[in-house]
Amino acid sequence: MAKGYPVLLQSLDHLLHWPLEGIDVISTDVFDTLLLRQPRSQRSRTILAEQRFARLLRDEGIVISPEHLFRTRQLAERFAYRALNVGGGAGEVRLVDIVARQLAMLGLPERMIDERISLEMAIEKVSLSANEKLAKVLRLQRQAGIRIIAVSDTALPRRHLAELINHFHGPGLIDNIYSSADLGASKRHGQLFSSVLAQEGVAASRVLHVGDDLLADCAVPKTMGIQALHLPKGRFRRLAARADGARAEAMRGVRNQLRRATNHIPELADRTAFGREVFGPIVAQFCLHIWLYAAQAETEANAALLFCARGGIGIREAFERVLKKLGLPLAVPRENIQISRLVAARAALVRRSPAVLDELGREFRKNSFAEVANALGGRKYDLRGLWELSFDASCFFSMLETSEGLVVLEDIAKQNELFERHLKQIVGDTSRIILCDTGLYGSTQRLLASGLPERRFETIQFARCNYKGLSEDHFPKVTGLVVEEDLYNPLKVETVILRYWQIIESLFEPAIPSVRHFSESDNGIIRSNAGDIAYGLLDPADGNLLLSGVLQYIERLGNGTQIMRDADLAWTRLKQAITNPRAFDMMALGVGSRSVDFGRQESVYILKQSAAPDLARRLAEVRAQLWREGAIARDFPFLKSALLPALEMAHIVRGVSARLK
Repeated sequence: MAKGYPVLLQSLDHLLHWPLEGIDVISTDVFDTLLLRQPRSQRSRTILAEQRFARLLRDEGIVISPEHLFRTRQLAERFAYRALNVGGGAGEVRLVDIVARQLAMLGLPERMIDERISLEMAIEKVSLSANEKLAKVLRLQRQAGIRIIAVSDTALPRRHLAELINHFHGPGLIDNIYSSADLGASKRHGQLFSSVLAQEGVAASRVLHVGDDLLADCAVPKTMGIQALHLPKGRFRRLAARADGARAEAMRGVRNQLRRATNHIPELADRTAFGREVFGPIVAQFCLHIWLYAAQAETEANAALLFCARGGIGIREAFERVLKKLGLPLAVPRENIQISRLVAARAALVRRSPAVLDELGREFRKNSFAEVANALGGRKYDLRGLWELSFDASCFFSMLETSEGLVVLEDIAKQNELFERHLKQIVGDTSRIILCDTGLYGSTQRLLASGLPERRFETIQFARCNYKGLSEDHFPKVTGLVVEEDLYNPLKVETVILRYWQIIESLFEPAIPSVRHFSESDNGIIRSNAGDIAYGLLDPADGNLLLSGVLQYIERLGNGTQIMRDADLAWTRLKQAITNPRAFDMMALGVGSRSVDFGRQESVYILKQSAAPDLARRLAEVRAQLWREGAIARDFPFLKSALLPALEMAHIVRGVSARLK
């Protein structure tokens, strides 16, 4: 190592004047290092590319708005990176895959992928500039015999990186280029550097890496023994890019508001029509999100997508129909799984996971120890004395160590063993298991992950919300594909489902019992009390008029553009129906009673009938209703015009207060 080498790590200027003894290879990052970005955000660049793509399509007789092109592109990118990161971050998202998925959703021919990427490259060429100072350093060191390579975490392949570098710096500056998109490895996790070292045949200590990212270009290579020089992006450039992105998004928002104001959903006749016109586009949009996530996950060979009983059965019915109707390819193995929070709790309890105590304490706070044991064990036990006391989660593990508790524990262990065999039968040794469910908190994910740590569980669901106020340690593995908020936000229309979540559960769940116990058939197949739920054997829309309407909508689909257009109107109509329901909406969205599950027989009514004799007490009881707006519309028809806006304002104030905190 050169005598003054540590000085070289402080400034690029020193590399112009000091020889690099002990260094055989200089590795440079590409974007914001070798190529500098003008203060134009990625959002702004993508919008411009989609505007040009819309014109290109129009020339071919295909009319798709730039807005729909932009939104499908953003969705494809968002869920690709989410699936990559949840799955452990190994590999890389490729631009060609993002564009291919965007085109597939819109029903556009695959042959247009290269044309769309060419538009992106053209915009990059006017949005970047050469870092002449760094290029001068690299040329001097290359003349001194040091090999110069480019190493980039990017969705672009090597050939496109070479095209951009040569466009700004000319040929002959870089000896080799390594792209994470080609090698399926990233700098942020170190694998890309390992691959580079192996292919270059050089020791880590004899490499100097230069880049702008403090983690990927500095901290990570240093842990591997690679010398690193951090060249941070200027504060002005960061702020200017953010301002540009905010401006572009604001303009999009204005255009969208103007467009939505000119459209409306016609009057609806019955529950089936409500399902078709309102829930149909919303569910189809959800299915597109599932496909985008699963399509990225299938790039990892050992993955499976499991739809959870009960809600997942209805989701899968809609999902498979959307795939077929739009011709969306998906090879990842898919199965329905016999699962419930009760089943997952048994797995966590066998492992003595503290997570199960949180869940049991919340679910059984009004029950006795005996009632909890009956639910978990799957049968009624003769438990007296201390078992008749009110349930205290902190004492439950010790109670299970008593002679009576060991009997319960043995039954729990037997049921858990049957569940593990069921899981083995449907996924084998698959390591990455993606559960698909309705939502909200992800209890099943939390409990299964703690009960079966040898498996890699993650969950995709309609919404993710910590309404329980419990730990969020499992949230990095739980993705709300439509909503990820803890509170209803009147300014984010999709969050309206948090005001009346039970309608989403009711929409997807078939008329079968929750999974409570398993048994083994003569041929060794594990069954549950819910019956055979294999795809195609059960009609989840039987007796469910809303889901029947959803499936009607899917059968009429042409492409993803229709879904985007219809979903905007559908969300607005659903928000009106939930937050300011009319008589028809009360009929269409009424779900009656809902089972509390978790091994119990009790049910709760979404809208309980008040027996209070006076107005003040009836108003106070609204707080206990699961659909408060529905209760107000039903019980206070003459006051609802004042009460419902007041309730909406209260949600706005609560949301602002929560964000300030």
